[in-house]
Amino acid sequence: MSQLVTRTAVVLLASCTCAAQAADWSDTSIGYRYGTRFAEPFNNSDITKNIVNLSHVSGYKYGKNFFNVDFLMSSDDDPSSAGAASGAHEAYVVYRHTLDLGKVSGANLAFGPVRGVGATLGFDYNSKTDAGYNSKKRMVVAGPTLMMDVPGFLDVSLLALWESNAPFNTYTNVATPRYRYDTHAMLTAAWGIPFNIGIPLSFEGYANFIAKKGKDEFGGDTARETNIDMQVMYDASAVVGAAKNTFKIGVEYQYWKNKFGNSDKNNPGATARTPMVRAEYHF
Repeated sequence: MSQLVTRTAVVLLASCTCAAQAADWSDTSIGYRYGTRFAEPFNNSDITKNIVNLSHVSGYKYGKNFFNVDFLMSSDDDPSSAGAASGAHEAYVVYRHTLDLGKVSGANLAFGPVRGVGATLGFDYNSKTDAGYNSKKRMVVAGPTLMMDVPGFLDVSLLALWESNAPFNTYTNVATPRYRYDTHAMLTAAWGIPFNIGIPLSFEGYANFIAKKGKDEFGGDTARETNIDMQVMYDASAVVGAAKNTFKIGVEYQYWKNKFGNSDKNNPGATARTPMVRAEYHF
């Protein structure tokens, strides 16, 4: 499964590169966000994290690509290993390609509030150095997408998820062989909607509603997840004499219940309620 996911990632990234070369439009950004109330399962502490991200979105004749990598740096409340005074580090990669079926077929697939129908394929990939789990998540996703007729964009997808992990516990020095969860579903929405109240703002974010994925690596039941991450961003480009949508600053909030499928029953760290500040430079 690991080799399959790796090969899939390479193919999809190659597709992204080729599509970007022929892109009708693109937007690449470097961002930073900061919060002091992050949470991790089986950890009762509020965790401070500094997060740097690189994001790219582009559109071409038949669809669009989205790629994002977050580099997450935790305070020592989320230690890098047993007994460490330093915090955990994590890299989390997301790639999605949405093929517009109307553009491919030449048919008008719009109906009601839906302006188009697509097919989405992609993957998630992470690596984290921490004391108790050391996640090595590998996940492939696929399913249909409805593109809603709104200012900006709102995409709603129903995706099948094929996920595996291979944790390592530094307290016990026990490595768990790569484990595949049951194939499960995710209802997800992603949006970016501009609005103006005398200053240029945008409402952006995503919401994931993820079904149970069977038993975990240790034989326990998994729980349904809700992960909503949203931000209001101010286009501050004019203040510094830059082109529109070059510099953005704003506030962000994430609500993540039963994080990674871990039930928050007697496990308060499994649900995060995290306010953040955010800044982005687009080029």
